Amino acid sequence: MKFFVDTADVAEIADLAATGMVNGVTTNPSLIQKSGRNFLEVVREIAGIVPGPVSAEVVATETAAMLKEADVLRAIGPNIAIKLPLTWDGLKACKALSDEGVMVNVTLCFSAPQALLAAKAGAAFISPFVGRHDDVGFDGMRLIDDIRLIYDNYDYRTEILVASVRHPVHVLEAAKIGADVVTVPPAVLRALANHPLTDRGLAAFMADWAKTGQSIG
Repeated sequence: MKFFVDTADVAEIADLAATGMVNGVTTNPSLIQKSGRNFLEVVREIAGIVPGPVSAEVVATETAAMLKEADVLRAIGPNIAIKLPLTWDGLKACKALSDEGVMVNVTLCFSAPQALLAAKAGAAFISPFVGRHDDVGFDGMRLIDDIRLIYDNYDYRTEILVASVRHPVHVLEAAKIGADVVTVPPAVLRALANHPLTDRGLAAFMADWAKTGQSIG
């Protein structure tokens, strides 16, 4: 499974990328607004830190305008994935871009039929939002399971990019289902390494080592 980081915080991305755990980055208008910085400047910096896909989202809602914005974004670098909303205009833009060999991440997916449409339009990634799905009383992970089954039935190459991840259990369940990618906030990625028994064991080892009076090196 690939790990993408869902943030526009360049410092966080650089720190996490140093671990070798980060395969890509996703951004959106809300994350850019939170950063308080220029959109294109932030995306350009991120694309220089992470060699893998960096999703940059258009803000236009009509196909022609989406394609015009996509031209600006894709000029940033070869690892830019154009992020488009799952609307008819977005799907038409996805088809046009994918036919040119451009990576497209279709976002705001909340149903398996929507995911099927994105795959048929040639999307490189589909981003189903599990956390938001859970928020309104649906089972977000069931959505991932359904998409996985459909994609496998027809051998679609579109990668399932699990988004709106709220906690480590979402990551675990996505991995068990066989999702290709999860995009997670930095805090969730860091939480994957945490376990009280690891902390307790390390504390015990350090205490025992101190009693030896030795040092290494």
